[in-house]
Amino acid sequence: MEHNVAEAILNNVVGTNNLVDIARNSGVERFIFISSDKAVNPTSVMGATKKIGEIIIQEVAKNNPAKFACVRFGNVIGSRGSVVPLFQKQIAKGGPVTVTHPEMTRYFMSIAEAVHLIIQAGTLGEKGEIFVLDMGQPIKIVDLVKTLIRLSGQKEDDIEIKFVGTRPGEKLFEEILIEKERSQATKFEKIFIAPAMAFEGRVEGLSGIVEAAASGDADGVIQRLSGMGIGFRREDHR
Repeated sequence: MEHNVAEAILNNVVGTNNLVDIARNSGVERFIFISSDKAVNPTSVMGATKKIGEIIIQEVAKNNPAKFACVRFGNVIGSRGSVVPLFQKQIAKGGPVTVTHPEMTRYFMSIAEAVHLIIQAGTLGEKGEIFVLDMGQPIKIVDLVKTLIRLSGQKEDDIEIKFVGTRPGEKLFEEILIEKERSQATKFEKIFIAPAMAFEGRVEGLSGIVEAAASGDADGVIQRLSGMGIGFRREDHR
């Protein structure tokens, strides 16, 4: 998405709006939006689109009989796009294993945990709540690689770990909640709610972003995302 900014907006923002409209017009009873920990103080286009998606859900949930809610994920081990299968392939070839930064950390959850979170959010969600899972402490990616090397039956020194630098928009540390969000417990253990925050005027600002995306103006999209008040900022750790 960092390399296809306009398409990211058209897919994740316009696509979410389209699905919300269809749900409202079709009498859907429950609607669950899958967000990401990258939506918290987003530094990537993907994270910004997910944050906007949360805002859309919170806004539409205010005056709608259907029950709308969001779930905010960390990294799902073994899912499509997961880094673990890539590391395993690199280890099987004898290395090197490419890691972006020695201090890079991430939260991880299993596929089963992700599925349960969606189902449980569907039973709890009412008015745009954002549900998050207590995933414990974040894990250093380099430590994950060392564990995978040992599990493959090899010694850490047998496989080279090569640090290649962070990618555009990539954080060293992900967050689940921002300081202003007061997480509260639910009836399900380890599932918490980040209460809805005020986003006056921000949904209306979407039209300019969508227009810029429709015309392929990536710089215009970035400029408007930066001024939208969602905490979006670009980072480059390279």
